[in-house]
Amino acid sequence: MRSKHEIGAMVAAALVLVVGMGFGRFAFTGLYPLMVSGQQISIEGGSYAASANYAGYLTGALLAALLSGIPSRRLCVFATVATVIGLGVLALPLAEWLIVAIRGLAGLFSAMAMVGASQWLIHDRRLHTGAPALYSGVGVGIFLSAEIIAIGRVSSLSSGAIWLVLAVAALVLTAVSVVMQARTERSRPHQIQARAAAAHEAPPLGATRLIVVYGLAGLGYIVTATYLPLLVGRALAAIDPVHIWAVFGLGAVPSCFLWHALHERWGTRTSLLVNLVVQGIGVALPVFHTPASYIASALLVGGTFMGTVTIAMPAARRLAAGVRFNMLAIMTASYGVGQIVGPLMANALYAGTASFDASLVVAALALLAAGALCLIPPTRRKS
Repeated sequence: MRSKHEIGAMVAAALVLVVGMGFGRFAFTGLYPLMVSGQQISIEGGSYAASANYAGYLTGALLAALLSGIPSRRLCVFATVATVIGLGVLALPLAEWLIVAIRGLAGLFSAMAMVGASQWLIHDRRLHTGAPALYSGVGVGIFLSAEIIAIGRVSSLSSGAIWLVLAVAALVLTAVSVVMQARTERSRPHQIQARAAAAHEAPPLGATRLIVVYGLAGLGYIVTATYLPLLVGRALAAIDPVHIWAVFGLGAVPSCFLWHALHERWGTRTSLLVNLVVQGIGVALPVFHTPASYIASALLVGGTFMGTVTIAMPAARRLAAGVRFNMLAIMTASYGVGQIVGPLMANALYAGTASFDASLVVAALALLAAGALCLIPPTRRKS
């Protein structure tokens, strides 16, 4: 049974991702259709905002690697507080280029939240088996922010007013996280004991291949994560698309625990392979343009994309001792590269076809390619 210190540490770290990722990064996806209909941003501008966000994510990951001397808890506090400020600024009437710029900064802060929370819980507090609880924070944040957006829409609030409500909610969650982190750190490190995962051996994917697989995964899921509410809003007028987005986030919460268990049972290669194939199917489903395909896509992609993180980041942590760079930060950067390419690719294909179908197919193929890399047998080192 977990101690109260372990539970407190996991909740505190998860709240960092609720704010930094769920609110700071993905609330834009839920509000995007309302901002487009309110002519605050164009579809093209939304693509640039998405790419700026992912470019910021890449920059933040690289900065986290360079600033490795900064205590991870300070990084968590900075990332969440900066995220709250960014959410508040989006409540103001802004030119499109300013929205794009702020979304870039939001990406930077979200990467720092991801690296900081992962480093603090998995490395500093030695809670390796806390990964599923940690990464489920992203899904919780997506669900909470989506439901806040849905309530705001029902209440006829403007997108600016909804951004302000999101900022206030994120501020409360940040305060809770900061207090819980401080209380947890008062306990001595040996009070929170590391639990070795069943798949404790070094994963049979080398560092380079794991980084490439993770980058392809970033490209693969991001088209769905960026455009799903917009696609649903156009195809299903009777359904508020933000509820489908909430399903996406809600599916991510239990999936972290499921994929962690499968990782322990099957190991890194097999669990990643199955995860990426299922995710690829989910990404491709919206090309059928039926209500069932959109809902199934939300469930399958929502139920796998954070599972990828739950498998890959602890695997990267086990490889970290054998490389000369910050493995968690470089993994996050690789994911960021994929996420930059995804929206730019989708925008270019949309400009030529007026449809997201082609970009969904390309994204699904990227996930299948990542899965194929998991099939390659590991290279045996000569003794």
